[in-house]
Amino acid sequence: MNKINGLFVVLGLALAAPLQAADFPTKPVRFIVAFPPGSATDIVGRLYTQKWTEMWGQQVIADNRPGAGGSIAAAIAAKATPDGYTLLMHSSGHTVNPSLYAKLPFDTLKDFVDIGPLAQQPNVMVTHPSSPYNTVQDVLKAAAAKPGALNFASAGVGSGTHLNLEKLKLMAKVNMTHVPYKGSAEALGDVVGGRVDFYFAPVSTMQAQMQAGKIRAIAVSTIKRSSVLPNVPTIAESGVPGFDFSLWFGIWAPTGVPAPVISKIATSIKAAGNDPAVKAKLAGLGNEPMDMTPAQFAKFVRDEIATGATVLQAAGIKPQ
Repeated sequence: MNKINGLFVVLGLALAAPLQAADFPTKPVRFIVAFPPGSATDIVGRLYTQKWTEMWGQQVIADNRPGAGGSIAAAIAAKATPDGYTLLMHSSGHTVNPSLYAKLPFDTLKDFVDIGPLAQQPNVMVTHPSSPYNTVQDVLKAAAAKPGALNFASAGVGSGTHLNLEKLKLMAKVNMTHVPYKGSAEALGDVVGGRVDFYFAPVSTMQAQMQAGKIRAIAVSTIKRSSVLPNVPTIAESGVPGFDFSLWFGIWAPTGVPAPVISKIATSIKAAGNDPAVKAKLAGLGNEPMDMTPAQFAKFVRDEIATGATVLQAAGIKPQ
């Protein structure tokens, strides 16, 4: 290849990326969701997939691949062609898994591009209406009296609901038995059925069951009360000072996706989140907005990985 032809190749490659971003997407986009249908991750994710389908003029297909705290979905996404047509929708559990599993089939930092967060919401400590536990103090006193006797569900090992439990156990200095499920729907179903004592249900998944009188809300996990559950106290004001935990959701892509495509997806996240209809639905489910650039989100993810490692280590949980 002579120098002139080589120059044309370089120029062609330089022009291809912006054109690719301008045209993106030209075919359906696969949206791999780390938890099952009906989970908080799935509910929030579908608000965005529906809006993106409308915005992009291409179908955005939700592909739920639950299991192993979301690691099954992440492994699939990590191996996908890095062209922007396969995206990972995960929760804060994605930043816990590096400390929870001794060997993951991917590298959380090297194999993914952090695109942006979607929203965050509190978890709600819920129990069966017939339960004798009405307050956080009731729960903690019972747990202290009989260590390990109370069963606490989670949406899976490494999920945000699991880490929420571990943080409470750590700060309150109590022990409860962890019962992992594949997702929120299954965990909440067993609370309704009286087969497990408690669950930190994401607020977006538990409102219908609470309104139907099938569960009772005891407290919310965030430092401030939820706008959709204003009469439910926080854990912090219920005897565990300073307790604060939120469940958040984000979008990742496999490493190698062209930067202009990443930028367009990030812009689309913000545009969808600012849409009045989407914003109203998110708020109605108890979500609060999170607005970050890909660079800011990348730093946030790394900070969350460090925080998760600290909590799990302090709780004495060794990598599985």
